[in-house]
Formats: sequence, structure tokens, C-alpha cells
Amino acid sequence: MKVLGVIGGMSWESTALYYRLLNQGVAQRLGGLHSADLRLHSVNFAPIAACQAAQDWAEATRHLTAAAVGLRQAGAQALVLATNTMHKLAETLEAGSGLPLLHIADATGAALQQAGVQRAALLGTRYTMEDPAIVRQRLAQRFGVQCLVPDDAGRALMHRVIYDELCRGQVHAASRTQVVALIEQLQQQGAQAVILGCTEITLLIDAACSPLPVFDTTALHAQAAVAWMLQGAIVAPSYGEKTP
Repeated sequence: MKVLGVIGGMSWESTALYYRLLNQGVAQRLGGLHSADLRLHSVNFAPIAACQAAQDWAEATRHLTAAAVGLRQAGAQALVLATNTMHKLAETLEAGSGLPLLHIADATGAALQQAGVQRAALLGTRYTMEDPAIVRQRLAQRFGVQCLVPDDAGRALMHRVIYDELCRGQVHAASRTQVVALIEQLQQQGAQAVILGCTEITLLIDAACSPLPVFDTTALHAQAAVAWMLQGAIVAPSYGEKTP
């Protein structure tokens, strides 16, 4: 099994989901007592969020590159950045750490392409929805997926729900109703599916409440990471299993 480095903490609520999904994915594939071979650096989100708000991407890069280098030194062979927004720094982190980064947009784009989706609603932080370089350009150029985003009021709503509620572990029915209404608006504009383009949105929205098919970046990213970890893996028996 390859060793995966995870940069998390942005927020820890979604990093906890990543940890569970990565371990469940390995256990399902290998059985027994097998679990994911991970190196995790969970950053303090407050300074990163302050950098985002101030548009100080250089300082954010310093924080995350230090984490990435530490993961490489700890034995990681590739990186997962457990957040959509900070994929703004994906290329810089790869260069600074010397490790390949498993990009969240590639996992999502492959799933959308396989499903034949060409126009998708994109929900996320204001940064992710407004900055094409984070995921939108990559989805368009590599997978032919056009992203539709909410209007300014809708973007403000999503940003508030993510930072003031979901990142703090708060899930409110009233916010779910408002976000579902946003998805319905984007459906009327031609969206064929909805991308949960922030790793916390899966705490609020799922296939049961969404009027559109859901593409959850957290789950898709974790699935792609498990597939990478297990390429060519030699499976050792778990405790209590007999060696052939």
C-alpha cells in the first residue's frame, strides 16, 4: 500500500469525514483489519481563514507548504488536500513539496464525465465559486464540464452557511431549505447535476434532499485516493487470518 499524506483541518469537520472514508475504502477493498496508511497534518484553520479573507495567498502558501514538506519527510508519497478552496495553491504545493497532489477536481470531473454531465451547479465557498482557477477551469478544460454558480446573494448565503455553520459542526434545517432552493434555481438555468464543491457541504446536502444528482467532492476525492493507494498493493494477512 502506498503512503498518503493528508493536509486537513480546513475544517476538521470534513477532515474527519476524509479519515473515515479513506479507512473504510481500504477496509472494503482489502478486508480483515486493513486500514489506510496515512500521514495527517491537521492545520489550525483560523490563520488560514484569515489569509483567505485578506487574500494573502503567499502566507497561506507558507503554512501549507510547510505541512506538505513535513508529510514528505514523514514518508508520504503523494498528497491529498482535504479542501476545495485551497486547491488554488495546488501547483505551488506540488512544486514546494516535491510530491504529486491528487487534485480534487480530477476525481470530480472524471465522475461527471462518466455520467455524461456537461453543465453542473457548483456550490462552495465564495472563493471557489468566484475564482475559476480553483476548480472551474480544470473541470472545463480536462472534462468538458461547465459550472454554473449562484448569483451574488446565493454565493453570500453559501459562504455564510459554510463558515458560520458547517465548519463549526452546525447543521440547520433552515439552511438546508435555502440551499436546496439554490440548487433548484440552477437546475432551471440548465444544470444537470450539483457539485458539492466544499468538503463540508456533504454534512448538509445529500441525494435524498437534492433536486439534482449529487457529486460529492469529499467522497469522490477519497475514493480516488484509495484507488491510488492500492495500485499494485501486496496484501498482507490481517491478524487471525491464515497465510496461504
